[in-house]
Amino acid sequence: MLAIIGGSGLTQLANLEITHRQVIRTPFGEPSGALTLGHINSEEVIFLARHGYGHTIAPHDVNYRANIWAIHSRGVKDLVSVSSVGGIHADLKPGTIVIPDQIIDYTHGRQMTFREGKETPVVHMDFTEPYCMKMRELCLRAVHDAGETCVDGGVYAAVQGPRLETRAEINRLERDGATMVGMTGMPEAGLAKEIGLCYATIAVVANYAAGRGSSKDAVHYDEVDAVLKQSMSRVRNILEHLVALHAN
Repeated sequence: MLAIIGGSGLTQLANLEITHRQVIRTPFGEPSGALTLGHINSEEVIFLARHGYGHTIAPHDVNYRANIWAIHSRGVKDLVSVSSVGGIHADLKPGTIVIPDQIIDYTHGRQMTFREGKETPVVHMDFTEPYCMKMRELCLRAVHDAGETCVDGGVYAAVQGPRLETRAEINRLERDGATMVGMTGMPEAGLAKEIGLCYATIAVVANYAAGRGSSKDAVHYDEVDAVLKQSMSRVRNILEHLVALHAN
């Protein structure tokens, strides 16, 4: 079974035939909402809106541990997340879809591991490749099968939020090697890997990052909303093909 976490612009899946919703209690508190279970083209899928179904949970307030634990508790092995990002690299203009392959974590104060408590042995998890190669390949194939285009690879800078970045901060991220910036990539990716989920991200460039392109002087939210509305219809198309590929 495939699970999907939707971010900004994707709080519901119009192509998901819902069968029921399930409230999951976790050792780490409440997830962002009940898990939505259903079918896309007869294939079973679990969906969760990262920011809540009313988009009311800020990036730094998301209970990432509860979300990942709840999905894993349903026996899910494979997980794809959808995230909106700001484009730092010149090629990542608004509306571009990216399947990132690396992360740089700039977040702080977030719960980063399931392994906590004085009686829990310390375990160092290898994070050389933060995304699951199998799921990335499925995403790339789904993009092709859907007749869409994407950028294969990129470095996701995960920042704290909820405010957007200064121009100087974006310049720093670019010097560090980041090609896009978002607020939810970590600890979500790390927790997924720690618990054994095969995880990848479909990133949608919602706007140029601060100081770039049309965001040279400011990020214009009316433009962001328009880009996300158009782009998420493409993402739903990709997800339909991803679900079909995952089932085979």
